[in-house]
Amino acid sequence: MYRRKGRSSWLKHWDFILIDILCVEIAYLAACWLRYGTFRAVTQSYWTLGLLIEVFNIAVAFFTETHRGILRRGRLQEFKAVGYQMSLLTLSIMAYLFVIKESAGYSRSIILSFWVFSIVLNFGVRLLHKHFLIERLNRKKDLMQLLVVTTEEYAKESIQSFTKQKYSDYMVQGVVLLDQDCKGEDCYGVPVVSNKDEILDYITASVVDEAFFNLPDNLEEEEQLAEKFIETGVTVHINLNRVRMDLPNKFVQKMNRFTVVTSSVQIATTRQMFIKRMMDICGGLVGLLITAAAFIIFAPIIFIQSPGPIFFSQVRVGRGGRKFKIHKFRSMYLDAEERKKELMEQNKMSGLMFKMDDDPRIIPIGKFMRKYSIDELPQFWDVVVGNMSLVGTRPPTVDEYEQYEQHHKVRLSIKPGITGMWQVSGRSDITDFEEVVRLDSQYISEWSLAMDIKILFRTIKVVLCKDGAV
Repeated sequence: MYRRKGRSSWLKHWDFILIDILCVEIAYLAACWLRYGTFRAVTQSYWTLGLLIEVFNIAVAFFTETHRGILRRGRLQEFKAVGYQMSLLTLSIMAYLFVIKESAGYSRSIILSFWVFSIVLNFGVRLLHKHFLIERLNRKKDLMQLLVVTTEEYAKESIQSFTKQKYSDYMVQGVVLLDQDCKGEDCYGVPVVSNKDEILDYITASVVDEAFFNLPDNLEEEEQLAEKFIETGVTVHINLNRVRMDLPNKFVQKMNRFTVVTSSVQIATTRQMFIKRMMDICGGLVGLLITAAAFIIFAPIIFIQSPGPIFFSQVRVGRGGRKFKIHKFRSMYLDAEERKKELMEQNKMSGLMFKMDDDPRIIPIGKFMRKYSIDELPQFWDVVVGNMSLVGTRPPTVDEYEQYEQHHKVRLSIKPGITGMWQVSGRSDITDFEEVVRLDSQYISEWSLAMDIKILFRTIKVVLCKDGAV
């Protein structure tokens, strides 16, 4: 799933907007405390003005777009930007008080102190937050993994457009030259990771979030290759050498200095992804409280029936093929993974998943926990830290992932979830992995916030009614 960036930089920098809101409020409270020495002497009119200041602050930020290009600004430029924004805010407050004829009722020292405090505090906190963001970008952990697909003629401009960008959302992890077979060589500082014939196998087995196509007009296979990329869940950006592209969910945007047609299996706005993440955090925190209560009840029983760790962690494959550790309450004996090979003949799933009735590896209390999905509760921690979402596709094991065919990888185009489309469609009743892929593909292509909410409510019903439990 591709997050479509808004044309305005306002919502893009929601983190800096929140920082402004907090710093402005702290600056105002500090100014009031400096004037009176206590908050008890602050009248109701001052508290009301404190709320109005935030309204003016958001309006100033929205109309002046002072957050545009914030990561590229140096310290002096940042100080000027903060001074400009806070000065406009202070002038707006003074103009408002003058218009309503209440300016005489407010202390000028508070207004002046607020102006100074807001500039100093905002400037300092912005620098700290920018340092944190730049350090994270330098670690390249959260960057989109970009594959450049081009020819020898366009390789230099394609690669350097991304690698020379100081602050970019992308890390070019490889390049493929369709007119040259130079796999394993270096191309302008980026490894050539595949040749033309093996490119689809490469994106199936590797972490590739998005692909940038910069090809000559006469290359006939561009559209066909782009379609196959999209089928695997990879977002495709095509440099606008020509515009006749029969691809799903396409739109035109700027990508560094290129104008591209972007196409993906699903397009989500920044606002939608922000709301989904807030839902994950709020739901995850509530889930952790439930997990703590469940730990008190079930931890002693687990340990008595099978001495050992209470929690079980396992490496799974998440968005784009990234590996992470998933956490559960342990519901099986300690040698469960070793015994799995012996039980493969009793696997009732047709395809790349393992499920069986009356699994002998499950401890007695584990059957009850699985019946009501209690063993899944620790995954709320994985949701809070951002490795998973409340709703998504179930993350495969490494062994399962290594057997994936090209069309299976579309399941990994979004974050894995605690619940999802196939879970609420009858977990143990579905025995064909291709049906799981179909349901997951349907969820991704038809995704909306309303669908997530609907699946969450259906999940509660499924768990309470024990539908499809294993």
